[in-house]
Amino acid sequence: MSTDYLDDSTNPHGTTDSEEFVTATIDGQLFGIPVLSVQDVLGPQNLANIPLAPPEVAGSLNLRGRIVTAVDLRRRLGLDPADREKSMSIVVDHHGELYSLLIDEVGEVLSVPVQDHERNPPTLDPRWREVSAGIYRLDGRLMIVLQVERMIDFVKVAAAA
Repeated sequence: MSTDYLDDSTNPHGTTDSEEFVTATIDGQLFGIPVLSVQDVLGPQNLANIPLAPPEVAGSLNLRGRIVTAVDLRRRLGLDPADREKSMSIVVDHHGELYSLLIDEVGEVLSVPVQDHERNPPTLDPRWREVSAGIYRLDGRLMIVLQVERMIDFVKVAAAA
């Protein structure tokens, strides 16, 4: 059976040969969030404080009638807290709950070949390794693939305590 009719981006099983990520930076480090996880990208927001929340929780915001938990990724990674007046955020859906991930800046949407995906190198900072699903090497820069579930796991741990 000929497969000449298939374009270069799919194989006969209908899966793509590339992955798309919304890119962002924290403390100069480039990372990517799978585009299908991203619901929205926001500029600086007014956040309501949440009493007794873990330090990584920057507060909450109202996004089109839904309450969204804002997570300071800088704090989550053990860095100085985000500058709330300048921080952007990427809103992700995790099991029906929305989370706003505060970051330094949003980049572009990148499509990268799946075969270029690499495991975490042993030299990767342990804070990043904990939340990473691997890396891509892009023109001399390292893009860390962020696992959203691992990044917000602390919320579940704090709630159970």
